[in-house]
Amino acid sequence: MGEKTIRFSVSLPEDLLKELDSRVIKKGYSSRSELIRDLIRELIIEEKWDSETEEVFGVLTIIYDHHQRDLTRKMIDIQHSKYVNILCSTHVHLDHNNCLETIIIKGKPSEIEKLSIEIGGLKGVKFSKLTKSSKVEL
Repeated sequence: MGEKTIRFSVSLPEDLLKELDSRVIKKGYSSRSELIRDLIRELIIEEKWDSETEEVFGVLTIIYDHHQRDLTRKMIDIQHSKYVNILCSTHVHLDHNNCLETIIIKGKPSEIEKLSIEIGGLKGVKFSKLTKSSKVEL
């Protein structure tokens, strides 16, 4: 059976409530409660990323020029040299010159961020974005 849901009330200034309702509609939530639950989970994930004791997950998305000399080798070397667990990577050919790669990573926040910065800074990498995630037990 599911976890018990507790109802509580929140007082907000009218402008903030309008902003909340606007986001509920814009993001397609079925209720204010759904949006607030997601915002709380997002805050919990951010706090886990601020802690060096928590193991977290990240998805590094990169777009790069696959004609750039030694770029693929350098990216692989960086992945093998870090104290993170590369769970999975996906490689897609976007066009003749560009590839998109996603790398799913598990480890300590600072190590994942180091890997992200190093790969993102390589010559030939055109785009690099780290999406932060974590287990949320709620």
